[in-house]
Amino acid sequence: MTDLVTDLGGWKVGTEEFLAPVLQTIAQPIWVVDPDGLIRFANPAAISALGYESETELLGRPSHETIHHHYPDGTQYPVVECPMLLPRTTGDTVIGELDWFFRRDGSMFPVSYVSAPIDMASGRGAVVAFTGIEDRLRAERELRERDAILAEEQAALRRVAAVVAAGAASADVFAAVTMEVGQALGLPYVDLLRYESDGTATVIGAWGEREHPFAVGTRWVLDGPTITARVRDTAAPARIDDYTQIDGQFADAVRGSGIRAAAGAPIVVDGKLWGVMVTAATEARPLPDRIEQRLAGFTELVATAISHTQARDDLRRLADEQLALRRVAILVARGDDQSAVFDAVCEETGRLLDATTVNLARFTDDEMNWTMSGWSVRDVHMPTGTRLPLEGDTINALVRRTGAAARVDSYDGMSGELAERLRQLGIRSEVGAPVIVDGRIWGALIAGTDEPEPLGAGAELRLARFAELVATAVSNATARSELLASRARIVAAADEQRQRVVRDLHDGAQQRLVHAVMTLQLAHGRGDAPPTLGQLIADALEDTRRAIDELRELAHGIHPALLTHRGLAAAVEALADRATVPVAVDIPAQRYPPSVESAAYFVAAEALTNVAKYAHAASAHVAATCPADVLTLVISDDGVGGATLIAGRGLSGLRDRVAAVGGTLTVHSPPGQGTHIRADIPLQPPHGHEPVDAPPPRPPDPRRHAAH
Repeated sequence: MTDLVTDLGGWKVGTEEFLAPVLQTIAQPIWVVDPDGLIRFANPAAISALGYESETELLGRPSHETIHHHYPDGTQYPVVECPMLLPRTTGDTVIGELDWFFRRDGSMFPVSYVSAPIDMASGRGAVVAFTGIEDRLRAERELRERDAILAEEQAALRRVAAVVAAGAASADVFAAVTMEVGQALGLPYVDLLRYESDGTATVIGAWGEREHPFAVGTRWVLDGPTITARVRDTAAPARIDDYTQIDGQFADAVRGSGIRAAAGAPIVVDGKLWGVMVTAATEARPLPDRIEQRLAGFTELVATAISHTQARDDLRRLADEQLALRRVAILVARGDDQSAVFDAVCEETGRLLDATTVNLARFTDDEMNWTMSGWSVRDVHMPTGTRLPLEGDTINALVRRTGAAARVDSYDGMSGELAERLRQLGIRSEVGAPVIVDGRIWGALIAGTDEPEPLGAGAELRLARFAELVATAVSNATARSELLASRARIVAAADEQRQRVVRDLHDGAQQRLVHAVMTLQLAHGRGDAPPTLGQLIADALEDTRRAIDELRELAHGIHPALLTHRGLAAAVEALADRATVPVAVDIPAQRYPPSVESAAYFVAAEALTNVAKYAHAASAHVAATCPADVLTLVISDDGVGGATLIAGRGLSGLRDRVAAVGGTLTVHSPPGQGTHIRADIPLQPPHGHEPVDAPPPRPPDPRRHAAH
C-alpha cells in the first residue's frame, strides 16, 4: 500500500492507520483520487468489483481513463465532464443514481455512486463509494418483460392488468381478478386463498352470484381432502365433482352453501406455492370440462400481480437500506465524532425497519447494559447513560450470551428490571444484533416496537448490517485515540531527551569551556609571554568565548532552560528580544503542562523564524489565551503573506507536533495581507480508548433516545 496521507474531516491520518481499519473492512466499494484525478486508494470491495487482482494494478492510474472513459453508446466521455471528479474542484458532494463503470476486461456495468470531497496533503481530492446495480436493473427489466407478456397472454383480463399496472392495493386486485374470472368463465363462485404456515388458508379475494361462507378475511382449517387441501398437497390443478362424500369442517361449509363440485389451481410466486384459486358449481350448474386448466391461466396473472408487488416492495426496501448504509458509512469514513455516528445509525435503522425505538447498548465487564445512543418515534426513551443489569431473557441478554442476532416477540411475563422498564414504556417486542469489535462482543444494536405485531421477518439480519458499521466506528475511534496517545508519549519522551541534552551541555561542555576561558585569561594577564605567544593566547580566548556563546545558542534552540524554569511567557519574551523585527508579546505569566508549553514554544519559535526569513514584515505579535482548558496561541505579522502548510516544510512539521498532543494548527496567509497562525492545544493529553469506553455523559434528548 502506498504511503498516502489523507486529511479526512480534520484528522491527519495515514493509509495504514485509518483507511485500512475503516474503509478496507467496509463491503461498499470505495476508492480515493488525488487532486490530479489519480487513484490513491481502493478497498478490496472496489478492486474485486472492477475485476482487478490487487490494488497495485489501480494505484497511480487516472481514475477517469481507467474506470469511466466512455458513455454507454461508446462515445468518449470527456474528463472535464466526469461528475465523480467534480468534488475536487467544487467541493460539493455528487450523487449519481445511474451511471456506468468499466472493469479491467473492458466490460461495462451500471452503478450508483456518491463522490465527496476530501482534503489531502496535496490539495482536494475525492472519495467515491459505488454500488453495482446490475441485479436491480435486471429485476426491473424482468418485471417489465413479465408485465408485457402478461398483457399479451391475458388479453381477456385487460381490465385486471390495468388495475395491477396502476399499483392498486392488493385487496382491489384480488377482488377484480375473482370477479373477472367468475364472469369470464360463467361460474357462480370464485375464491382466492393464501396458505398459512400453521396449516390453514385465508380467503383474500371472493366473488359470487350470492353470498356464501367464504368471505374475505375468513380463515379455514384444512381438515379433510377438500380441493384447497389437494392443491396444497400436490401443487397442481385439481377438481372434485362430488362433495357429498368429503369429510371435515371445510367440506361441511361447502355443502351447506349448496356447492356440489369445485376445481382449483395453484398460485405459485417466485417458485413457491403461495395460494390457490378455487371455483365452485351447484347442482344446477356443473363445472365445465378442463376448468382447472383454464383456471391455471388466470392464476398466472394473480402470481404476477403478487410477485410484482413483492418485488417492487423488496426493491424499494433494498434501495432504502443501501442509501441508509451509505450515509452512515460516509460518516464513519469521514471520521465524524462517534456520538454523531451512533445517533445516525439509530435513526437510520429505526426509519428503515419501521421500528418504534432503536438503541445502541454497550455491555460492561460488570454485566451491565449501558445506553450509548438511541432514537424513538413517540418519546419512548431512557436517557443516554442509563445502566441496567443484563439479566433474564431480554434481547440484550440473549445477544450477550449467544453473540448472534436474535429476537424477542413478547415481553409479557418476563422477569428482570430491564424487562419491567420495557413493559412500562409499552415496548412489546424487539430484535437485536451484536456489535463485534476485534473479535469480542462490544454491545448490541436493538430495535423494538410498541405495536401488537413484531417487526418483520429478517429484521435482525438487516439490523446486523448497521451493527457492522457501528463496530467499524468503534474500532476506528479506538485506533485513533491509541495513535494520539502514542504520538503524545513520543513527543513527551523527545522533549525530555531535549532537556537532558541541554543539561548535559550546561553541566559538561559549557563548564569546561568556561574553565578554559579562565585559564586563558590568567595566561594572557601575566605579561611575560613573548608577543607572538600573547597574540595566540588572545585569539584562543576570543574563540573560546564565541564557542560558549554558540553553545548557549545551540542549547537554547534544542530546549531553552528559560522555558523549563520560568515558563512559556518568559521563553517567548526571550525569542522576541532576539527577533529582527519588533515583536509584541501578550502571554499570561502562568505555567502549563510541560508538553503544552513545549509545543507552543516551538510553534512561536518557528513562526518568528519564518517572519524573519520570508515575511518582510515590519512587526509581529504573539498572544495566548486559555479558554475552556485549551491553550490558544496566535502569531501574526504584517508581511507579504503566502505561507502554506506544505508537507516537508517547517509549518507542516509544526502541525504534526501540535496534532501529537491532540491539538490543531491553522494558517491564514492571503498574499499581501500578512500571516495569521493559530495553534489550539488541549491542556489534557489524549488518552487511549477514551472515546469508546468512557464517553462523557450527554444530556438526555427527548426526541432521540430510546428505551435501553
